[in-house]
Amino acid sequence: MIEQKTAREIEYLRRAAQISAKVLSLLKEKLQPEIATIELDILARKLIKEFGGRPAFLGYRGYPAAICVSVNEELVHGIPRKDKILRAGDIVTIDLGIELNGFYGDVADTFALGPATEEKEKLINTAHQAMAAAVKESLAGRRIGDISAAIQQVIERNGFQAVREYIGHGIGRNLHEDPAVPNFGTGGTGVKLEEGMVLAIEPMVNAGTWRTRVLADGWTVVTADGQLCAHCEQMVAITRTGPEILTELNE
Repeated sequence: MIEQKTAREIEYLRRAAQISAKVLSLLKEKLQPEIATIELDILARKLIKEFGGRPAFLGYRGYPAAICVSVNEELVHGIPRKDKILRAGDIVTIDLGIELNGFYGDVADTFALGPATEEKEKLINTAHQAMAAAVKESLAGRRIGDISAAIQQVIERNGFQAVREYIGHGIGRNLHEDPAVPNFGTGGTGVKLEEGMVLAIEPMVNAGTWRTRVLADGWTVVTADGQLCAHCEQMVAITRTGPEILTELNE
């Protein structure tokens, strides 16, 4: 069932979203070669607690960490570890969620660690361009398929592939709610967007095939062909005056 949020509920979601975005920004500042990804997880737990929240991912369906840190060919759900060391030239995706006063925030982005190759920059920029196109379609009266098609068109126009096996979602009092928000689709189809809906839109871009596989740890998702990928996520509220990106920092 799709829940339309009241103005008060959207305000609670906005607060959770802002904290999520702030934590992500602070983690980005700590990204450097030779850092172990577990250090980012430790810092994230500390920051989330200081902001009065709870790590939403920790223990979710058995997930063992507070954040996901996915490197290079890792798309999503990369587990932070002591022996997972970042290197110059890596592209790193940090995905995190918090729960604050019964409402959830969820945000992600991919960053280049040091000077990036042209392909890496294009991959990351494509994810951001796809997000911008998706937000423009996030209007009452449009449909989920309009968002999905916009994402797919940007990704494929840039010579990449849109991931099909992992998708965006609704968000509210639960981390994952209806509706599903795929990264591929046909305009004019799917659930109709209505004022009060809040979506976590997640463009996922693969340099090669759109197919993925899960590593032996049961969590880490990698591209099936070992090529690079990028992922970003924003929370978007459908409002009377247009889309509002709740995870866009207001500083």
